[in-house]
Amino acid sequence: MAISRDTVDYLGKLSRIALSPEELDKFSPQLDGILRFVEKLKALPVREVPATAHLLKQSAPMREDRARPGFSPDQALQNAPEKEGPFFKVPPVIEAS
Repeated sequence: MAISRDTVDYLGKLSRIALSPEELDKFSPQLDGILRFVEKLKALPVREVPATAHLLKQSAPMREDRARPGFSPDQALQNAPEKEGPFFKVPPVIEAS
């Protein structure tokens, strides 16, 4: 399936991207090459290949999980731009009806 200049122009209009005539001439063969490559990938026998998230088997080092004392309210609020009592004060995100 060859990608024509008109097809690239149509895709540009759908994407709301203004393409110059030079870009249309440049992108047509590039998109055609991409689609030909995807067709080659579709032909590969990958049914027996297990799904993987990472190429190398690695695991994140885990540290011991132990409770530690938290911040006091004064420590937690010391850098707050605005506070009200023991709370952070933030702008409202839900309008009152």
